[in-house]
Amino acid sequence: MTYLLDANTLIEAKNRYYRMTVCPAYWSWVQRSHVAGMVASIEPVGAELRRGNDELAEWTKSQGGLFLPVSDEATQQAFALVATHVASQVATMKAGALEEFLDGADPWLIAKAISIQEAVIVTHEQFNLQMKRKYSIPNVCQHFGISWIDTFELLSRTDARFVLAD
Repeated sequence: MTYLLDANTLIEAKNRYYRMTVCPAYWSWVQRSHVAGMVASIEPVGAELRRGNDELAEWTKSQGGLFLPVSDEATQQAFALVATHVASQVATMKAGALEEFLDGADPWLIAKAISIQEAVIVTHEQFNLQMKRKYSIPNVCQHFGISWIDTFELLSRTDARFVLAD
């Protein structure tokens, strides 16, 4: 099982519940889980995070292997499927939603999940088929049979433990 992290999971962790100075164990856990082959993300997410001017951007710069390339043939083909699917819904979406979605990392994250057997996307976006202002990762994932969970379910599934040291 490979868990693919959406940018929002890392941004939310840094800004809220796992601030880097408050809970460094979370960030060590991400690194260790990647080395163990359980957790990864994709290069477009890494590029988005590196554009920041904060500690997450700096951390991301030192995590090269965490961010998988999307240039492989399987991911490229899957991206075409994702783009075709979302384009077929453009008439029901807010103007500009298609371009915004295709310009970001989300379709690449879904494409990578399609190209990897038993991949699960980790995101804080919600499933809502009534949403018309933007394409939601869970909505698109449902169409392709890709599972998604949030950070807290990921930590539960992987038996993560952050224990205070004396």
